[in-house]
Formats: sequence, C-alpha cells, structure tokens
Amino acid sequence: MLITYPWCSPTFIFIGMKKIIFILTILLLCSCKNDDGTNAQTLIPTTPGAAFVASNNTFAETYTTLLTTLEANQNITIVAEVDHTANAQSAGLELRNTRLVLFGNPSLGTPIMQLNPQAGLDLPQKILVYEDETGSVLVSYNGTDYLVARHGVEDAGGLAQIENALSNFAVIATDGTVTERPATAIGLNDGVLTVESENDFATTYTKLRSSIENNDNLTIMAQLNHQENANSVGLDLLPSRIIVFGNPALGTPLMQNMQTTALDLPQKMLVWENSDGQVMISYNDPEFLKQRHSITGADTVLLQITNALQNLAEGAATP
Repeated sequence: MLITYPWCSPTFIFIGMKKIIFILTILLLCSCKNDDGTNAQTLIPTTPGAAFVASNNTFAETYTTLLTTLEANQNITIVAEVDHTANAQSAGLELRNTRLVLFGNPSLGTPIMQLNPQAGLDLPQKILVYEDETGSVLVSYNGTDYLVARHGVEDAGGLAQIENALSNFAVIATDGTVTERPATAIGLNDGVLTVESENDFATTYTKLRSSIENNDNLTIMAQLNHQENANSVGLDLLPSRIIVFGNPALGTPLMQNMQTTALDLPQKMLVWENSDGQVMISYNDPEFLKQRHSITGADTVLLQITNALQNLAEGAATP
C-alpha cells in the first residue's frame, strides 16, 4: 500500500520552497553584516537638509579617521568635540555611540555671514558620527542646501567648496557613499527664534554667558567669536558671537528618541549685530527640532527646553 504524504507532493514542496526563499531573503536583508560587523543594509534617515554616509568601518575607526583628516587640514580649526554618549552617562542615562565634532574655516564661513549674520547660528560646521540601533555606523552633516534654504545665502561664495569638503571628509572616514536629503521642506528663517536686545552687544553677550555659567544644569561646550575669526583672515564682519552649551538630562532623551537630533545638539545661542546697530539673540526653536527629526513622545522635555532658552534670551536682552 502506497501512502502519500501531502507535504511530499510536488505542489507542496514548490510552495514550501518559495516560503523558505522568501524568509531567507528577509533575514539576509535584515541581518547581513560587512566584514567589520556593521550592517550591509543600512537605513538612511530622511532628515531634511542632512547628508548621510553609512560607514564600512567601526565607530572608533570612523571617528578617529574623521578627526585625523580634519586636524591635517591647515585651513580648518577644530572648535570642540562633543561626546554625547559620555555626557548622557554623566546624567545617569544611556545612549549609543554618538559623537559630534565642530570645526570652522573663516575664509569660507565669513562670506555666508556677511550676507546674513543670522547664518552664524549654523556655523561653525559640524559632523556627527553615530551608531544606530542596528549596529550600523553613520556619518552625518548639514548640507549647504540647508544653509541656503534656512538663511537665504545662495549668493555666498564658496558654497560648492564647502559642500565638496564636507562630502570628502565623510567619505574618507567611512569609505562610503553620500546620500543627501533635500532641504525643500525648510523655509527661510525656519525654526530660528530671535529676540532683540535692549543692551549693547558686549553687555548682551556677557549677561547670556553669565546666566549659563551660573546654571548648575548647564555646561558650556564652546564659545566662538565669528567677528574675530573673520578679521584673522582679512575679512570684515559685524559683531557676532556664538555660545554652545548643553544639559544632558534634557538633550539625551531627544537623542534616545531620534538619534539624528544629535546633529542639532548641544544648544546654541548667537548674539549678533545688524547694520542698523540692533543687537539680536537667535537660537533654534525646539519645535523645529521636533519636526526636523520626527521626535515623538517628548513634548514635556521639549517644553522645558523651550522655556529655558526663552528665559536665557530674555534675561540677556533686558537691562
């Protein structure tokens, strides 16, 4: 007596093989690794105006190569390095490998600020290196289209040179390919909050810095005098200074929610003077960061940051 098992029939075997092939394909796409252990299939974020490169190297190799490349360029000065992961740990929180380096070239940055001093809020340049939830290492930076869209500086000289430099730095560090997200969703002055000061420039900046220094929850990461840097390369610029500072207890939850937020952290406040002698304080609206990085479920933290930044700006602007 011949017994036929349905799972041995040609039709069943064919269907079964199709399912197996489908499952294996999904597993390969989800877990395929490069020789260095990073994911071969990396999800590239859609952050408007940001460029991304998936690295073929480890996190440590990527960051070290980036830093070495920047240090070897005589036209560039490294302003600060921010280890978001270490800062998170100092606040008793956890964050995957995330580091940011801020650097500048006044010869290229000054012409942008000459057209629109407010653009100093997004200068100096910065490059982010981070390890995402899949173990992939990515390098990210704001493209020049982002500067143009947000500050209307399309006529500034050197934009192509800046774009090429940023791209080259990222590619050298990663051995990867650049994917740049369009900045079409970003409009002129998008996410820039500005308060006019009743004090002169020096008083405004001093008051702002003192308020940050006297706040136990805040740490100053860097201070940069855009005007002095412009003068150092023989260029003129109206008074302009930026102060970079952070509070890991508030910033880390945003990066835990959406790691690309590290590209816009720590917080920055720009004190600048326009051609009419008016002194302004500009900073990023936390709501803009929420929209740009698709942050969810962090409204309480964002409100705390909004109130803190507003208080700092208004305190520096009043006599």
